[in-house]
Amino acid sequence: MQERIPVTEKEVNEDLLKPVFTTPIWWWVAVAVMATGVAAAAGAAGFMFVNGTGVEGINRPVMWEFLIVNFVFWVGISHAGIMLSAILRLTQAEWRRPATRAAEVMTIFSLGTAALHPMMHVGRAWRIYFEFPYDFGRGIFPNIRSPFVWDPSAIFTYLTSTVLFVYVAMLPDLAIARDRSTGWRHTMYYVLAMNWRGTPRQWHLQTVAGILLSSIILPIFASVHSIVSWDFGMAIAVEGWHSTVFAPYFVIGAVWSGVAGVITLLALMRWLFSAQKYIRPEHFDGLGRLLSVVGIGWFYFTMMEICFSLYSLEPSEIAFRHLQLMEWPFNMLFVLFVTTGFFIPVALFMKKSVRRNVAAMFWISIFVNIGMWLERYMIIIPGLMRKTGLPFSWGSHSPSPIELIIVTGSFFAVALGLLVFSKFFPLIPLSDAKEGEVLRAEIQVGKVRVPAIVRE
Repeated sequence: MQERIPVTEKEVNEDLLKPVFTTPIWWWVAVAVMATGVAAAAGAAGFMFVNGTGVEGINRPVMWEFLIVNFVFWVGISHAGIMLSAILRLTQAEWRRPATRAAEVMTIFSLGTAALHPMMHVGRAWRIYFEFPYDFGRGIFPNIRSPFVWDPSAIFTYLTSTVLFVYVAMLPDLAIARDRSTGWRHTMYYVLAMNWRGTPRQWHLQTVAGILLSSIILPIFASVHSIVSWDFGMAIAVEGWHSTVFAPYFVIGAVWSGVAGVITLLALMRWLFSAQKYIRPEHFDGLGRLLSVVGIGWFYFTMMEICFSLYSLEPSEIAFRHLQLMEWPFNMLFVLFVTTGFFIPVALFMKKSVRRNVAAMFWISIFVNIGMWLERYMIIIPGLMRKTGLPFSWGSHSPSPIELIIVTGSFFAVALGLLVFSKFFPLIPLSDAKEGEVLRAEIQVGKVRVPAIVRE
């Protein structure tokens, strides 16, 4: 294999800070498009607040519909940040370096978007205090067993820890941006850098803080999507929701969709920011190997969730599975879901040539998240349609334009957040890139022994 010439520290600073200090025309076009989509979603939400949740096409017993699906989807996408930053940092996986910050930032905006959905579930934004029962004595919201308490508590704990995690890791990069900027940007970076000078003591404290935060945040990683799964598992009257495997099933599904989302983002960063020197085929290769294992584990839990419900031989459960697997349009959606969400990605991830093909990995990651969105749809909508198990109370589902605009706008909101962030802060960590270049230089001169995956 041809050896690549290591990049100097000056080149790293110039290359990775270029998107921050220069603004190409495509950035303005993309921001305008995303902002338009967000404005349309905000207008649809405002129309819903004024006219009531009935404009979403809500039918009994199918309540909330796409908003729940989207809420679970975005919470799942957010798990990529901890998977790549915390777990792979602790295991010292070298190929994680260019993906860590992008994954963490995607976590922040995914969680922020997900946090808006419970407010729309309530239907009256001025009653947002239902999500934060700060005064039990007055009976404002005394039922702490409600998901309206669980979900915001889990999300904001996760969001706070992730913001802290990103900020601590970004201190060295903020100091470099401070020293290379002028005017109001210099003032902003000066305040945010907290007098970072790169002394040995500061580097030691920053490294220790990163390791400690990685260790502390791991229980949050496991608990957040477990709590989301319990929203469904505790709803005894809804068929297909009270499964004992929901917690690990939701967590591994979140990792599956979240890491796929990081691959999508990395491919876009490589093309849009001309980051070929820093986001290389071996990074996609490592992510593809990780997803191969995660995808097989997720499919195992998917099959177990179906088998466990059929094993009970309860007529209502069997009727629900018949609807989910055999009746139109859910039978078609189920085939599409398992094909795009498992069979195509895992089969292709087994080939090294595919894992190192950036364009192929980009489209495969899109397929994964199409399948994962459909997976949440297949769990939630058919279950609500057969709620209570009594045939005379069964219903149907038809999304309204308001609902579709809000769901589409959530994708624009996450994309807009990432674009705006990239204009103020580097999406590829400078310090990690420099450390990786030093390691590669040492590998080439034979000073260190490393596994083959790093040498590649």
